[in-house]
Amino acid sequence: MIPSGAPIVTAAQMRAAEQAVFASGVAQDELMERAAAAVAREVARFAMDRPILILAGPGNNGGDAYVAARLLHARGHDVNLVATGTPQTGAAERMQALWQGPTSSLYAARPRPVLVDGLFGTGMTRPLERGLAAVFADLVKQADFTLSIDLPSGIDTDSGADLGAPRGIDVTLALGALKPGHLLDCGGERCGTLLLADLDIPIDTRWRSVARPRLDTPGAHSHKYCRGLVAVIEGAMPGAARLAARAAMAGGAGYVVLAGDRPWGDGPDALVRREVRSAEDLTEFLGWDRIDAVVLGPGLGRDRRAEAFLRAAFAAPKPLILDGDALTLLGSNAARWLQTRPAPTWLTPHWGEFDRMFAGEGSKIARTLAAAAEARATIVHKGADTVIASPKGDVRLLAGASPWLSTAGTGDVLAGLLAAQVVQEGKGIVPASAAAWLHARAAQLAGPALIADALIMHIPQAVSECL
Repeated sequence: MIPSGAPIVTAAQMRAAEQAVFASGVAQDELMERAAAAVAREVARFAMDRPILILAGPGNNGGDAYVAARLLHARGHDVNLVATGTPQTGAAERMQALWQGPTSSLYAARPRPVLVDGLFGTGMTRPLERGLAAVFADLVKQADFTLSIDLPSGIDTDSGADLGAPRGIDVTLALGALKPGHLLDCGGERCGTLLLADLDIPIDTRWRSVARPRLDTPGAHSHKYCRGLVAVIEGAMPGAARLAARAAMAGGAGYVVLAGDRPWGDGPDALVRREVRSAEDLTEFLGWDRIDAVVLGPGLGRDRRAEAFLRAAFAAPKPLILDGDALTLLGSNAARWLQTRPAPTWLTPHWGEFDRMFAGEGSKIARTLAAAAEARATIVHKGADTVIASPKGDVRLLAGASPWLSTAGTGDVLAGLLAAQVVQEGKGIVPASAAAWLHARAAQLAGPALIADALIMHIPQAVSECL
């Protein structure tokens, strides 16, 4: 579970937000007490009177741990505390002095049913020391329940990279805001259930977790054209385009046209067919003023005909969703091509396609943001941690989607679903975020061992939850 629509900040941004709170007159000790009260409340809720072992590191995360131990002990809980070193901050040192209960070293620690990880929180960038990591992992393994304060120790705050975090953490309580490490890379699977404690810290950020969208029910006088017309271009593998077209229909588009050289092919009777055999035919078709969005790439192929179709679609002043083979055809020239487009563009690459199109280093967020700005396109960088970035610097993160989505055709479904949202929700990151949520929710409803065709059948139910 991931908090919906929650702010996301880097370690540096979180420090800056805290400094602004301190500058407003709130003492650091007061903020630490506030954070630790949230920790103690959640630990007490899950502990159910079982003995508790709290690990306190040398930084402010350890300071939170000392306060949480004191508060839990004062409420009658059986608490032991492990200190892994001398406090390195003034606040942590002051909180250590207020703890009067039993304290031991890490290597003398004995497992207890409830474990609280307060070793290292926001700002960690170096791997855990090998011996510490081994003892920590063993304590987690032998505990019935483990809660990490802010971030699991051993996760890079800004990238989610594995720095030695153990498996088996049940709950992570994020403090003040989510961090990229909660959702990216290994962080997404090591945090367990993710909770967010609002510490009344003002957060100014354009990065958020994907939230359930709020969709509109068609009005009494709505008709197929006012609900949007999506054109899906068929190619060498027509099944992929049909999946995208059916997803656009299920996602709420009023009218969907599948354009290709198979005018009487398979598909629902409500799916309109249009014969398009050449790039010239496609250019003529895309000149139709009724078309509100175009999907190109699912099953397109990579031959000269496909390249000609791509050029024709690029030249048309229509919102364009590019997926699959279209992304491969763009390759490393993607940014140069995309900068020339006269209309909004959305890209839906998986990691391999993204790497072929865009160079760069840094976290998945940093790379996707840079690519979106360079290409002047909204990018849905798919994966277990889907990052959506707009050219304006907005970011939405979706993690924890069904692993059963890792099957052929589900990306084609997302492309069609995105087109349906584009014709209803407009520009930028809003339709992309809505499509990602609906796609993930439909997968949950479809259950295990889903196939793309079945996924489409659950889109209307996902839509109904957003009305």
